[in-house]
Amino acid sequence: MAVSTIYSTQALNSTHFLTSSSSSKQVFLYRRQPQTNRRFNTLITCSQETIVIGLAADSGCGKSTFMRRLTSVFGGAAKPPKGGNPDSNTLISDTTTVICLDDYHSLDRYGRKEQKVTALDPRANDFDLMYEQVKALKSGVAVEKPIYNHVTGLLDAPELIQPPKILVIEGLHPMFDERVRDLLDFSIYLDISNEVKFAWKIQRDMAERGHSLESIKASIEARKPDFDAFIDPQKQYADAVIEVLPTQLIPDDNEGKVLRVRLIMKEGVKYFSPVYLFDEGSTISWIPCGRKLTCSYPGIKFNYEPDSYFDHEVSVLEMDGQFDRLDELIYVESHLSNLSTKFYGEVTQQMLKHADFPGSNNGTGLFQTIVGLKIRDLYEQLIANKATARAEAKA
Repeated sequence: MAVSTIYSTQALNSTHFLTSSSSSKQVFLYRRQPQTNRRFNTLITCSQETIVIGLAADSGCGKSTFMRRLTSVFGGAAKPPKGGNPDSNTLISDTTTVICLDDYHSLDRYGRKEQKVTALDPRANDFDLMYEQVKALKSGVAVEKPIYNHVTGLLDAPELIQPPKILVIEGLHPMFDERVRDLLDFSIYLDISNEVKFAWKIQRDMAERGHSLESIKASIEARKPDFDAFIDPQKQYADAVIEVLPTQLIPDDNEGKVLRVRLIMKEGVKYFSPVYLFDEGSTISWIPCGRKLTCSYPGIKFNYEPDSYFDHEVSVLEMDGQFDRLDELIYVESHLSNLSTKFYGEVTQQMLKHADFPGSNNGTGLFQTIVGLKIRDLYEQLIANKATARAEAKA
């Protein structure tokens, strides 16, 4: 016979209902949002521990493309929850669940306008709920997560999220709150320079959304103070940073079509070994052979070196220029070490698989793919280590 207990926890402003039996244990948490008077339910399943990855970047900086590359590495296409809200921001694949942190906005579009704050401002976001739900999912707990509707700008009814093997939280603030930051097993920051960001937003917002050049400029300028204050500082906490800059191969280039991309990898991160070119720890400048790697003007140049980043020792791999033929990428791949691939040519295979994704002909796609493979390796090491620890505890 199941035994139920009800108790209250003032710190969470919630009531918990516990039900347990010899074969299962369920805990339901109810938390009422004072701003919206909404109720969220959480169901503990306790069947596995979830690995949590954080991805931070500003709006329009390629998070969605990165997520598609990452979920592809683990197998299965990422899709919205079946039978749920068609405007859900969540993506679910065989192994991963990707949660957009916009869902933790405490103010909808109209509330932000009334309060005169942007979505980047912490006051427009519910970090308490974010922490509680990420912590619950990491512990094997299913949660009813709110939905921020990007079409209407309103907060929709919540959706049930089951704990996956790998949870990716992507958005503006995955490393802003120290409590959430401490839950992350690995963190990435997409650092897009102002020049490139402007070129990207023009392409996206003018071509795809019909915005005027003036409105795009005004939007960027309006967001910049909050971006500098609340988003950009998070990169100091990241285990890996993908930095996208204008090319140095074309003097005074301002088109933003050819990019210089740097993969900054923190040393000493558990279960993560930085990728290197030719000789680990050396300083290398390499221009690939033109007979083995086809690339039109201005060509391609790689650099690799140890460096310091926010007082952390890092390894930096850089690519400037772009590929003409992805099938020749195997030539570059063969000169890189610590890729965490399962077989020779896996990086090239992944790049060819998603040749139509933005950035597939330059360092953004290459380094996103490499980081995805490193995350898979980190996940497998973590799982193996936990299994060993459990076996030793039983012995």
